[in-house]
Amino acid sequence: MKRAARALVVLKMSPRVKNLITFAQSVASGMTNNASFPAPNPPLPTFEADIAGLVTSETAALARTKGAAEDRNAKLAVVKGDLEKYKTYVQGVADAANPADAASIILSAGMAVRKVTLHAKAALSVKQGSVSGTVTVAAKSAAPKAAYNWQYSLDQKTWTSLPQTLIAKTGVSGLTTATTYYFRSQALTPKGGESDWGQVVSFLVK
Repeated sequence: MKRAARALVVLKMSPRVKNLITFAQSVASGMTNNASFPAPNPPLPTFEADIAGLVTSETAALARTKGAAEDRNAKLAVVKGDLEKYKTYVQGVADAANPADAASIILSAGMAVRKVTLHAKAALSVKQGSVSGTVTVAAKSAAPKAAYNWQYSLDQKTWTSLPQTLIAKTGVSGLTTATTYYFRSQALTPKGGESDWGQVVSFLVK
């Protein structure tokens, strides 16, 4: 089951100083008077001063002025650090906003967007245990206070019940290795009562 994609901030920082300066300037321009970003850190005047310093030192480095390359590299590191701080800041603003607006907020700051689809937790999962012939079965929590019934089968016709638990997880032992078993769970909640048996998950026991 998929949930809405999360918009992630991407900094397209070119290895070429000239291109990185252009990118930094676009970020400064995008964030200036942008209502979505009322309190950037560092403040925009500081960021703009850092960019100006990098421009000056890059010009000197291209002219092969003595010591200019080292100075340029130091100022480049400062601007990159500023951009990383802004990335964190912009991501926080985007995460707090309406998900439908997150991408446009990021783009308004002069940054790029990468969307990652979040996957909801499976209703039932089975994992191999630490010892052969054992597994751990986990269900999605049904409620803060709930009980869980568990069953397994070799053919999905005859089911073997396991002890009821008060947590959404149980261990199963004594299973035959190199055999596929089928597992299912059922939740019991104070308000909802007894649910239907959930999805069946197959698992090859090792």
